[in-house]
Amino acid sequence: MSDWKAVKGLQIAIDGPSGSGKGTVAANLAAEIGLPVLDTGLLYRFVAAVALMRDVDMDDAGQLADLSAQLVPQMDWREDGIWFEGENYAERVRGEAAGAGASRVAACEAVRGNLLPVQRNRAASGCIMDGRDIGSVVLPDAQAKFFLTASLRERARRRWSQYKGKNNSDGLEQILLDLKMRDQRDAERQHAPLRQAADAIAIDSTTLRADEVVDRMLGVLERRRLITATV
Repeated sequence: MSDWKAVKGLQIAIDGPSGSGKGTVAANLAAEIGLPVLDTGLLYRFVAAVALMRDVDMDDAGQLADLSAQLVPQMDWREDGIWFEGENYAERVRGEAAGAGASRVAACEAVRGNLLPVQRNRAASGCIMDGRDIGSVVLPDAQAKFFLTASLRERARRRWSQYKGKNNSDGLEQILLDLKMRDQRDAERQHAPLRQAADAIAIDSTTLRADEVVDRMLGVLERRRLITATV
């Protein structure tokens, strides 16, 4: 049982760059207040993973638009991942190849347009949604918005620790370089770039544990009367 009760239909947006801890914080916050977590990054990773499997040119906006339009009615986006053709693709899309591809796929306006209604429909009944443009584009009316960040080196260290022992040969410096390039793509893309929404609260997690970040978020939600204690 969660320690807090959320108001009906509460939408919480958590944005930030790769490796900032959005997924961990979202899951921990969800456990506290009893809301489902929806990771929008999985959607773009999924499209990228299928594109790689089918040799789709990720620099061809037309091919990506067609692919995403085909995939939307066939996939089932749940809290535990994305189900497609009877398989949960959650683990398949967690690798660096799908991650790097996701950044390229996300730069395609048509792909974002195809996935936007999927995200909004799933969020309608209340959720914690994390990504890169949730507060600014996907859920602009969310009652609470947070922008989570951390230093580039700390984010690279976290990602290296996450992939260590998972058949990933990239060293810390390579991951740091990849993150730097991905940050640049995400920030400079023409459509829905990574940016902090004007009404989002920024939290730098470089020196904070996940539970400390969650405590700060809970404090904000309680002060706004978006959650109430259950005990």
